[in-house]
Amino acid sequence: MSELLKPGDAAQVLEAVRWAAASEKPLEVLGGGSKRGLGRPNHAGHRLDLTALSGVSLYEPEELVLTASAGTSLGEIQAMLAQQRQQLAFEPPDLADLYGGDGEQTIGGVLAANLAGSRRIKAGAARDHLLGVKGVSGRGEEFKSGGRVVKNVTGYDLCKLMAGSFGTLAAMTEVTVKVLPAPEKTRTVLAFGLADEAAVAALAQAGGSPHEVSGLAHLPAAVAARSAVSYVNGANAAVTAVRIEGPAPSVAHRTGALREQLAAVGAVEELHGSNSAALWREVGAVAGLLPDTGAVIWKVSVPPIDGPAVARRVLAEGGEGYYDWAGGLVWLALPPSDDAGADLVRGAVAAVARGGDGGHATLMRAPEAMRGAVEVFQPPIPALAALQGRIKEAFDPLGILNPGRMYP
Repeated sequence: MSELLKPGDAAQVLEAVRWAAASEKPLEVLGGGSKRGLGRPNHAGHRLDLTALSGVSLYEPEELVLTASAGTSLGEIQAMLAQQRQQLAFEPPDLADLYGGDGEQTIGGVLAANLAGSRRIKAGAARDHLLGVKGVSGRGEEFKSGGRVVKNVTGYDLCKLMAGSFGTLAAMTEVTVKVLPAPEKTRTVLAFGLADEAAVAALAQAGGSPHEVSGLAHLPAAVAARSAVSYVNGANAAVTAVRIEGPAPSVAHRTGALREQLAAVGAVEELHGSNSAALWREVGAVAGLLPDTGAVIWKVSVPPIDGPAVARRVLAEGGEGYYDWAGGLVWLALPPSDDAGADLVRGAVAAVARGGDGGHATLMRAPEAMRGAVEVFQPPIPALAALQGRIKEAFDPLGILNPGRMYP
């Protein structure tokens, strides 16, 4: 059992990291611990728990900006925003059921993992909404980057660097994020019975239309049957979903137009309010839609047109999957194996590459032994690996922060 360090403020975080650096004691940096199963196993002797760094220090709804300590629970922030009919537009997914943990997500953890949901196709990634950050590097040095406005171009954009670093560069103590108005109305148009390739083509057509869609997903029949939404689980067929959000009159007009468009390829239905919200929560949360019988879960990102080919190749001998981001994000559940299916999945991704970076695959859930034996994150090309090494050296030369969490 690792020893727990739980600083109560940024000054104590600085003190703890300086002690670790001076003693060369590795630290596991974490918030609520809801995603400890994401990444390579961490065997640091000490845990740096940042959940005591909690609270919103600034919220200006009219300026669409919020500043909070990194350990602030995501639920607290979302409740505060909901009172002002605002939201975190990148739609952070709740992966608690995927990892079977009871820890609560924190705003710092969500941004450190750069997690975004189905609205990413419209709103962008989590990193696109991170305006400012304060933290402590592995050198035991405090730093600050960004500010309270979008147009901040002074120096290097460390905010983009922190998002997706999984705590391997710094312990974030405070973040400033851009928030946006919540939609007045939400509708989801469903088309039934489409094969994967036809569904992705229909999603591409919807995404390229002038109707400003905010979600594009396809659930094969077996996956759709696990949904808690009756229109979806009762379809007895594959379900293709297109979400429309915005002012009520606009949503009504765009929904009608998309129903006409999708009716040309299959039977259609429409979800309102709570049913629509429930479906997209399921798509983001993953666990309820894919078999939870010890399956290994992969997240694959490729050009949308290549999603079905990757899924077909990976699932040829068993397993299930579904599509988000118009086919650009493929969730795959595979039977356990010695290498967690890494060669199969990464081979399928490489097969669709077109002379460059054709995509990447992340092992999202697997037993600890598997996560220690294979590359969890997509192995970077040599030039990128060298750049990552120089960045790690600049921020954490002794390798004390989340050692081995991303790469060996």
